[in-house]
Amino acid sequence: MDDIFDELSWRGLLAVTTDIDELRKALNSGQVTIYCGFDPTAPGLHIGNLVQLVTLRRLQLAGHRPIGVVGGATGLIGDPSGKSAERVLNPREVVAQWLERIRGEVSRFLDFDAGPASALIVSNLDWTGPMSALEFLRDIGKHFSVNRMLDRESVKARLEAGGISYTEFSYQLLQAMDFLELYRRYDCTVQLGGSDQWGNLVAGVDLIRRVEGESVHALATPLITKPDGTKYGKTEVGAIWLSADLMSPYAFYQFWLNVSDAEVPGLLRVFSFRSREEIEQLTRESAERPAARAGQRALAQEITTLVHGAEETRRAIAASQALFGRSDLAEVDERTLAAAVAEVPSVQVPAGDLPTVVDLMGELKIVPSKSAARRAIAEGGAYLNNRKVTLADAVPGREDLLHGRYLILRVGKRTIGTVEVVSS
Repeated sequence: MDDIFDELSWRGLLAVTTDIDELRKALNSGQVTIYCGFDPTAPGLHIGNLVQLVTLRRLQLAGHRPIGVVGGATGLIGDPSGKSAERVLNPREVVAQWLERIRGEVSRFLDFDAGPASALIVSNLDWTGPMSALEFLRDIGKHFSVNRMLDRESVKARLEAGGISYTEFSYQLLQAMDFLELYRRYDCTVQLGGSDQWGNLVAGVDLIRRVEGESVHALATPLITKPDGTKYGKTEVGAIWLSADLMSPYAFYQFWLNVSDAEVPGLLRVFSFRSREEIEQLTRESAERPAARAGQRALAQEITTLVHGAEETRRAIAASQALFGRSDLAEVDERTLAAAVAEVPSVQVPAGDLPTVVDLMGELKIVPSKSAARRAIAEGGAYLNNRKVTLADAVPGREDLLHGRYLILRVGKRTIGTVEVVSS
């Protein structure tokens, strides 16, 4: 890439900006300080936040200074953007707990020892908390037109849906004040956010122009959507979280491994740190030999390593290979195996009373019937712990239990179920 602006553009990360020529000039003429906010309105960050985190990381690698703002103040209020109804206000102690978790999550993606480009993480409660209501109204509220605020898309949508409280209506003032404060404290001149936040982003640009008489910039990334236009971030099992205790590294790895062929090029551009040439080569390979799933494997390995580290990625890959018969299940550690089997159909049976393999396959519903289970065994397509089952009425023994508790049954290459043996 000739410059960071061109790279962001090629990767599809520029949805809308303030003056595009001036922003390009600012990013390519020297170091700028850029911030992005992350509110603790949930127990952790998810794939939608990951777009902002990797974009901040790219900007830092290009020599710019990133600031991660954790919303100790704004998290107590809640952004109405993209919400059709009023948020439930979380207790202060809950927000404080989530704040510390999110501070740690943001920290994983930034470099704090990069000299002049070293990252900062701050909480907006530091400057909002000590401010009185009168100060807020006089120093900040005075510069906002209610008519202009009502024109914001997020506010208009809520008014059409039934209304908005003054609490959430005031959110854009709080975010604008963040930009002003960061400009004053750290000479921060660019704010990064999602395109659904555009009204809040330009509110800060306008406030700095009114109060300081200076021009600053806003850069919004697009909402990442699937080919059918639906949003990422939700699956049948919920959000794609970035914390291992909310979503196991194995499940995270599997999410990326299972994206469709059509999704791979766009996801590689947004999330991968590979070069343009490498991504284009992977895209060609994926198109020419889709069955090899080269793009999905590269995507899953790189992003899981970025989020969870190389060792957790190694464990996830080992578990994936073992579950699908490409390596020895006995070599998978118990924690990783437990995370892996949580993602497939499972049943519990009491110790000392194990049914036959056919009965277990039927209980797991990995075959439509017991007769189908017998046929699978007769045709050589049924496996217990990756060993071919030859006797339909065989009863697994204690020696078959992985880590003393699991049996993995598989039909064909990809239909898997887990039996967990528990104390009677």
